[in-house]
Amino acid sequence: MGDLLDLGCGYGPIAITLALRSPAARVWAIDVNERALALCKENARRAGSENVRAVLPDQVPEHVHLASIYSNPPVRIGKAGLHELLTAWLDRLLPEGHAYLVVQRNLGADSLVRWLGERGHPVTRLRSRTGYRVLDVHASPDSNHHDSQ
Repeated sequence: MGDLLDLGCGYGPIAITLALRSPAARVWAIDVNERALALCKENARRAGSENVRAVLPDQVPEHVHLASIYSNPPVRIGKAGLHELLTAWLDRLLPEGHAYLVVQRNLGADSLVRWLGERGHPVTRLRSRTGYRVLDVHASPDSNHHDSQ
């Protein structure tokens, strides 16, 4: 299954679900909020999800390439910050990898789809409901990644 990423994990519900559904995977749960990481670690321990690694973003080793990313990205950090964040992690997707993003329509989901497409990431809108878009972002075909170690 490889390495999975919960980008902006909060207290860990997505990371823990991923870990329980994919026990052979290593699940990276990252957040910049250390209190959230502490809660994620405790919740993973309680759920028996030993394959969750709740860490700060810079603690994910550079050699780690991702099979999948799951995120409700922090669009309120601004367009430049969001683009920088997504570029950093999408560039770590394996060639067959996907990122699943949940983005509120009125917070720029459609412009994000255009930007991702311009960067070479094919995007499929999986769902649209109550003002949210669920996006399936494919790895860029131009990515030159190696298998994760």
